[in-house]
Amino acid sequence: MSWVNKDTEIYCSFAKNAGNTGCQMMNTAFYYYGLNKIYKSFSVDNIKDAVNAVKTLNIKGFAITMPYKKEVLEFVDEMDDNVKEIGAANTVINNNGILKAYNTDWLAALEYLRYYKYTARGWDKFYILGNGGYASAVKAAAKKLDIEFINITRDHWDIRSNIKNSLIYNCTPVNDLVMDSNVFIDCIVTTNTGRKLATMQASHQFNLYTQHKFKFPWNKI
Repeated sequence: MSWVNKDTEIYCSFAKNAGNTGCQMMNTAFYYYGLNKIYKSFSVDNIKDAVNAVKTLNIKGFAITMPYKKEVLEFVDEMDDNVKEIGAANTVINNNGILKAYNTDWLAALEYLRYYKYTARGWDKFYILGNGGYASAVKAAAKKLDIEFINITRDHWDIRSNIKNSLIYNCTPVNDLVMDSNVFIDCIVTTNTGRKLATMQASHQFNLYTQHKFKFPWNKI
């Protein structure tokens, strides 16, 4: 659409520190299909107030990023089965005031880990770094693929420097990890793997928003 009007549907994201990646991807896809929808990112300090605003303003759907992926479940009306298992969500759809939570992070992680299990098998052990909502999604994907993993949290953070010949999935904002002989999957969107994961999950998210398919080019964000 070339302009915003009274019928324009609003979608958004809530984060502690908002970025532009989601806006760029979703608005590009909305424009591609000629949909009367816009997407805006918001920095919020209180996820409960943000969710209340969704109902008040009839925002049609929203994404959730760190650190609210677990906390948001306290304020939704329904959860799909994957969210119930994972205990975290990154997408919420507003259906006439009923908020239902979904998780597309785990779908992207599932696709990525499937490649490393069956195609790029040059590693011995699998480590998941972090214990937040995103890490919960990665754990669920690993369990689905029957991949054994070792979870490293802040309580045992120092041992990461001793990891060798392993596949490491970083689910934290930390970017000072030791490469050595390890293979890294990094969720940070400034990395190549982070951009790929962001676009993969966004494709699933866009389908939830619109029932349309759109493959986002990871090297364009």
